[in-house]
Amino acid sequence: MLSHKRVGHAKAAEDTQSAVKDATKNAAANAATSLSASSAKGFATGAITRRGLFRTTAATGIAAAVMGIASGCHHSANEGAGKALEISEDAATKVLDAYASKDYTSEPAQSYTLALGSVLRPAEGDWIPLTSAGTTATPMVVASALSLASGSVVEVVAQTQMNATTAVIYDVGCSDALYAWVELDTSTRDWTLYVSGFSEGKLTDSAVTLYQGSHDYDPASFVVSGKTIVWIVEPALSGSKTAEKSYCYVWSLGDKESVSAVESNGRFATAPSISNGVVVLTPRVQSGSAFFYGVVAYQLSDNLKTKLDQITMPQSVKPYFATRIGDKFLISVEKSYDSGGLLGKMGTYILPSSGEGVLCIDREPLAGLAGKEGLYIVKIRASYVLVDTVQQACSWLYATDRSLDYGEFPAREGECSSFVTFSTTKNPDSGYPASVTVRHFPL
Repeated sequence: MLSHKRVGHAKAAEDTQSAVKDATKNAAANAATSLSASSAKGFATGAITRRGLFRTTAATGIAAAVMGIASGCHHSANEGAGKALEISEDAATKVLDAYASKDYTSEPAQSYTLALGSVLRPAEGDWIPLTSAGTTATPMVVASALSLASGSVVEVVAQTQMNATTAVIYDVGCSDALYAWVELDTSTRDWTLYVSGFSEGKLTDSAVTLYQGSHDYDPASFVVSGKTIVWIVEPALSGSKTAEKSYCYVWSLGDKESVSAVESNGRFATAPSISNGVVVLTPRVQSGSAFFYGVVAYQLSDNLKTKLDQITMPQSVKPYFATRIGDKFLISVEKSYDSGGLLGKMGTYILPSSGEGVLCIDREPLAGLAGKEGLYIVKIRASYVLVDTVQQACSWLYATDRSLDYGEFPAREGECSSFVTFSTTKNPDSGYPASVTVRHFPL
């Protein structure tokens, strides 16, 4: 969610969401959605087909419009995969060896201290979505937003729409114009993706139900940009639908139905990413009898109809994160494979689709990628590496107080003009977690 499902919750989230994890156990892997009317049966509000009609339903006393999904799909799973990109291991510039290295000494423009258990999610604008602990067991988790301008945190969704007793807020995301969240019922493992207009820290419309699901599919992984939300629905790793295809959908504020944009043969490799109006997805594509993961850039403004660029990964190589900055893909690979050449090795790669002029950061990636043209930010275990391709230099931005116990994570992804980080920090006297520190750096 981010994905969002690939990033997962950092250990910093445990103070807020350990109760959720205990209640759901493996619900994150088994939580689900329905891609057809038959598999959606059993909901109190009735089944929703991919051709479903616009209708309304009552949820905890609040009217929520349920969006249908238009028939057809822009890009089928049978679209040509193209030739897999094979790059020899000596063809890339290993920037940590070749570039000058120094510590990043600039101070953040703003630094804020938030309540312990606050977990930020990547966002593009002046508001950063986050989950925080509720004041009581119901709600256990509250959907909130941080103003980068003032440092204030406001509650956006204080009560669940699904069921106030057993449902929890599972994931959140926002732009400066749209707020979205996923709710998960801890007793049934049903889940719902909601969205609403958003301005100055408040919802501006009634909640819209974009998708509802049950245990055979993962909770939707989604990303928000401007007035548009893009989300992925895919079969859980276990269950009765593991062989089903996955789909990417798109909806914009004011639309009467969602659009099915991209189909994948099985699960996507990563969560969706939006960077400066470009959506990057990683569908599983087919070439002959073989399957590969593609890293594909689509135009957001036409609901992903236009495919801008594509890289096909070597067979069996699965990307860990993927986004696009300028005309270059940024792709992280979590582990090393026995084959696949350079892209089969653990690390992060900055490369044009031609595969020429590849830059490699040969360290284990831990989170999403961000930056702007000529400056790329890669998260590794102990720090961020800022790769300046103009000056051919690497700067090291370390975690707050250099603590790795609870992790330090970015709250930006893709192309951005400023960079936001958050981490759980400890009380220096007791050594126990005390608060969450947010840093905001201009680029």
